[in-house]
Amino acid sequence: MLDFIDFLKNGVSGLILQGARSRMSDREFLEREIARWKNSPQRAMQVKGSLYYEGEHDILHRKRTVIGEDGKLTEVGNLPNNRVIDNQYGKLVNQKANYLLGQPFVVETDHEGYAGYLRQVFDKRFMKTLKNAGKMAMNNGIAWLYPFHDGEGGFSFRLFPGYEVLPFWKDREHTVLDFAVRLYLAECYEGTVLRLVEKVEVYDLRGVHRFVLDGGLLFPDVGLEGEAVSVPHAVVSGADGAVMGLNWQRIPLIPIKYNEQELPLLNRVKTLQDGINAMLSDFENNMQEDSRNTILVLKNYDGTNLGEFRRNLATYGAVKVRYDGETKGGVETLEVQVNPENYRIILDIFKKALIENGMGYDAKDDRLSGNPNQMNIQSMYSDIDLDANDMETELQAAFREIFWFVNAYLANTGQGDFSGQEATVIFNRDMLMDESQVIADCVASTGILSDETIVGQHPWVDDPKKEMERLKKQKEEEQAEFERQQVYNPFRQQGNPAQDGDGGVNEKQ
Repeated sequence: MLDFIDFLKNGVSGLILQGARSRMSDREFLEREIARWKNSPQRAMQVKGSLYYEGEHDILHRKRTVIGEDGKLTEVGNLPNNRVIDNQYGKLVNQKANYLLGQPFVVETDHEGYAGYLRQVFDKRFMKTLKNAGKMAMNNGIAWLYPFHDGEGGFSFRLFPGYEVLPFWKDREHTVLDFAVRLYLAECYEGTVLRLVEKVEVYDLRGVHRFVLDGGLLFPDVGLEGEAVSVPHAVVSGADGAVMGLNWQRIPLIPIKYNEQELPLLNRVKTLQDGINAMLSDFENNMQEDSRNTILVLKNYDGTNLGEFRRNLATYGAVKVRYDGETKGGVETLEVQVNPENYRIILDIFKKALIENGMGYDAKDDRLSGNPNQMNIQSMYSDIDLDANDMETELQAAFREIFWFVNAYLANTGQGDFSGQEATVIFNRDMLMDESQVIADCVASTGILSDETIVGQHPWVDDPKKEMERLKKQKEEEQAEFERQQVYNPFRQQGNPAQDGDGGVNEKQ
């Protein structure tokens, strides 16, 4: 790990690069690594993923060109240049995030007290943060959760996009973090002028070290009033009011990966999304090129140049030609037909290919028409289910880190030591289903499977444990009501001699 205390003192206890004879200081190492990562194709694709999700596609920068006199393409400004965006990529990201993270997840543990604390930490705010982290991970390949103590003594998480964080891993599998660098833009005033400044934060076991990146060089950030350049991860106040800084035993950055390779979803579908935008834009361009859809053939044009001809045609709707004696003038047309059906077919091909390569599902699939059954529905969801399996594997690994920080927080705040307790996260996938068939299968499983297992599979149940508690309470109330009626029933079989065996009343006493 880098010695950032020496870094702040401008020390020279640097790293020795393999195969190099010269020494490199920690400062130079970080400056070179940041410059290399900042302009890398990997980070460019991460930024592009976020831009495409927000609707900033490459088609917005397209220019209309024609073949010039030298045979090369030349930009022209007098042709329609529509830039139409049909953001199927953004729809795909939302679809996949809602499928896996749209429903509240369930945390199962055998310790009731621990379960109560986990429900407080994993509240609706955290679930929203996790869903946003899932979207960010799809756009960037990876997102980062930063656990911290909030100002009210609680425990919360911040979310960093993948293109802001440069991680340095200890292992090739990217499972253990050594330290990390965060690069982000901040608005700062220089006098009365507002400008953007590149800020750099280095996260290690000693805390957070803040710098400013100016011209590719790192300088300690001394512009923070009342704050040191290096700060601990947490600050606590003792009983005597003394303030003390604390640091985690692990780097407080938890990776949320979309897949093992940390590749953005846009890698699979960018060319298809660009093709959809290009087809729609070209179609609208062709529809607006009224004077160019018809090629005009001029004979003995009575004018000086084609520019004058176009101006007269646009202004007066008429063209003056020469027609005298042997010189016969006129205008003939050569019409170019634009077939909308061709565009529709290509768009359908692109959209289906985008869904298949992005491993989503088509809600308008033909298998849902008529009388869809559960097998057809599962077939339609097969691709998105496989992709969700990969992402869930990464999320389960991330939750192991999340549990570690939560347990440390609970121990540090005196709420209990739960480091040895096991907890399991169960994600409720939002899949379209034939509820009547699923309910029938649950009823048919009675006596074969436990009630808890059956309740967990019921489509109307989100929290099986709570539902089992409701069932238990309902049975106890029904049993109590039955016993109460037995006690106060004047016509019960036992204890009433006035009632005969057939339920009638004897006349003879």
